[in-house]
Amino acid sequence: MRVLVAMSGGVDSSVVAALLVEQGYEVIGATLQLYDHGAAIQKKGACCAGQDIRDARDVADRLGIPHYVLDRETRFRQAVIEDFADSYARGETPIPCIRCNQTVKFQDLTALAEDLGCEALATGHYARRLDGPDGLPELHRAADPVRDQSYFLAHTTRAQLARVLFPLGGLASKAEVRAHAARLGVPVAEKPDSQDICFVPEGRYDALVGKLRPEALEPGEIVDESGAVLGTHRGIARYTVGQGRGLGVSAPERLFVTALDPARRRVVVGHRAELPVEEVALGEVNWLITPPEDEFRCEAKLRGREQPQPATAAWDGTTLRLRPDTPAVAAPGQAAVLYDGSRVLAGGFILRRAVDRAGRAA
Repeated sequence: MRVLVAMSGGVDSSVVAALLVEQGYEVIGATLQLYDHGAAIQKKGACCAGQDIRDARDVADRLGIPHYVLDRETRFRQAVIEDFADSYARGETPIPCIRCNQTVKFQDLTALAEDLGCEALATGHYARRLDGPDGLPELHRAADPVRDQSYFLAHTTRAQLARVLFPLGGLASKAEVRAHAARLGVPVAEKPDSQDICFVPEGRYDALVGKLRPEALEPGEIVDESGAVLGTHRGIARYTVGQGRGLGVSAPERLFVTALDPARRRVVVGHRAELPVEEVALGEVNWLITPPEDEFRCEAKLRGREQPQPATAAWDGTTLRLRPDTPAVAAPGQAAVLYDGSRVLAGGFILRRAVDRAGRAA
């Protein structure tokens, strides 16, 4: 069986390639060059640029497998980087890793796998692809809940999922992955994980947003829920719903961002009790099951690092309405993922609530 392995230059994807070679698969490695600006040329752990491409090539040479580098800088800029800046300008908080998986990585690499006659695409993500009772592929959480990345893969289509392998999804821990790397002689066995957004050097995302969408860093008013002006801000792109630090206003009680109003360049703040909402609206919904016609029970994650919480959901064909059992903080632009146990049912993006003239979120 011929398999294309997406190789980022990190230990996870390198171990996937090595394990598949050990198991007798015909393995081809592929790395996407997504950006290459400034310090990224030498920066390690950045994924898909500079040193990491060289590391992926070294691993492929050690394994004796073909390795391709695909230049996708233009596509990545349009689909991920510009979308990232646009999202902040709209008063949202984007998740570029999901956009990258949704567009460049799975679309382009699946197409390449087909062109090369590969029967499957394998990645280093921590998730499980299982066959359901009906024989159709299902996406499940990884065996290691700490490393689980199913939240970031919920926008993978069912057609893509049918061709994908996640060899690390059943492993118990990252330590087990590194043990395989050492056993198989993978050169990047001790390479640290990437922590930052890959295309944002030194974590200064506001500088990137300001360059691409300068209006997102224009100053404006900070108002309370009644519309009273409390101070000024340095651009809505520097704020996110739920933020409670760095607001630059003083009050008897700690204040949090409850809404963003980009049309009037306003940051709306309130007390902690005003943050949770009873209903969350989701757009761009990707279903990995047949959408239920009636309300249904599920568990939902509104952030990547939280545990799924019980909720009731309803789908009207365009928008998915989610009502958590316990009111939750929902930042527009972030993803919400629905689960049934370990199985992923659907994923969508949290829509921004309307803000009335007083500054209240409707």
